[in-house]
Amino acid sequence: MAAQTTVQHEQGAEDPAVTNFRRYLRIKTVEPDPDYAGAIEFLKEMAGEMGLPLQCIEVHPGKTIVIITWEGTYPTLKSIILNSHIDVVPASADHWKCDPFEAKKMENGDIYARGTQDMKCVGIQYLEAIRRLIKKGQRLLRTVHMLFVPDEELGGFKGMKLFVQTPQFQKLNMGFGLDEGLANPTEKFTLFYGERATWWIDVICTGDPGHASKFVEDTAAEKARKVMNAFLGYRDEEMKRLSTEKLGDIQTVNLVRMSGGVANNIVPIELRLRFDLRLSPQQTPEFLENKIKEMIASAGEGVSFEWIRKGVCYSTPLDDKNVWWQTFKKVCDEKKLELETGVFQAATDSCYIRALGIPVIGFSPINNTPILLHDHNEYLNEGVFLRGINIYESLISAIAIVPE
Repeated sequence: MAAQTTVQHEQGAEDPAVTNFRRYLRIKTVEPDPDYAGAIEFLKEMAGEMGLPLQCIEVHPGKTIVIITWEGTYPTLKSIILNSHIDVVPASADHWKCDPFEAKKMENGDIYARGTQDMKCVGIQYLEAIRRLIKKGQRLLRTVHMLFVPDEELGGFKGMKLFVQTPQFQKLNMGFGLDEGLANPTEKFTLFYGERATWWIDVICTGDPGHASKFVEDTAAEKARKVMNAFLGYRDEEMKRLSTEKLGDIQTVNLVRMSGGVANNIVPIELRLRFDLRLSPQQTPEFLENKIKEMIASAGEGVSFEWIRKGVCYSTPLDDKNVWWQTFKKVCDEKKLELETGVFQAATDSCYIRALGIPVIGFSPINNTPILLHDHNEYLNEGVFLRGINIYESLISAIAIVPE
């Protein structure tokens, strides 16, 4: 069950952190036409209130990376990056109990809006945690950079992927990073040390055309059916593993697009099937490549494929040699936070940073909450949200004083 705590602040007024969260949620940064300008103005206001410098870097037309920096007492040390993405996925208002961009707060403190979990909550929690630390007069050894990035929901191709190739990213001198995780419906908190690689593939089936009133032989559709049977058969095999293994440890296979044909009465010469496959770090790329070739070959002649995306699995070791992880875990132990570690089943911008050999942990401090990213009626309780700020306050203050 979700937390049912209504948090009051000074004679019943709403906590200012919650107010900022709800303001951020109301900015419609929804793909495919996000209001990035509105979000940037909001972030400039937040940085100004905290007395922190803000930098905007346009890595692609209309795609700007926002960096808010809190300089450490030893800025030459490797920095800490707190990453979050600005954009959110669309929301169908007909399926919501309220306007998905109203940020309505119910009597029990549940705040309904697109982005409450994925992941505007985390961006505001970073800001509010650092605001608290500054207000206390605390100074940290390492510089902390808060990144607010675009395009993540579209794969990050025009966002983080381009940014890590820039001199501006190099100047950040990143040593360790935090990025998004997932809610956990239990008392535990979920932590991710890696994620599955995203593979998108187009299978092209060609065959003989003809008038649709005849039984044309050797058609593209017949081959497409064989391809679908092969891929969905493998999908069934992997689904059976869910009974004993975590989703992040297995491969998923899904048919996501079908296209082809020119008229209602013409048998098409070509049909295209797009599949989304996710490769787990527990499996080798060679295995999945061979499996794909085998499934395509089973459809016979006239079937080929094209790679649309072929990612690589990168992980951050959670061992005694990783001082960042040891520090993170120590804080969680002290606060009696039980962690559930695993591989993130989807994709995040962390993959572009981990590919550089920089350790990143995916963590959203959300427990006792159903997982609702990209779902109808996405919500987060204000009590869970405010507790997350407290958790980040402790994590940031500990991680950013790790000595060289």
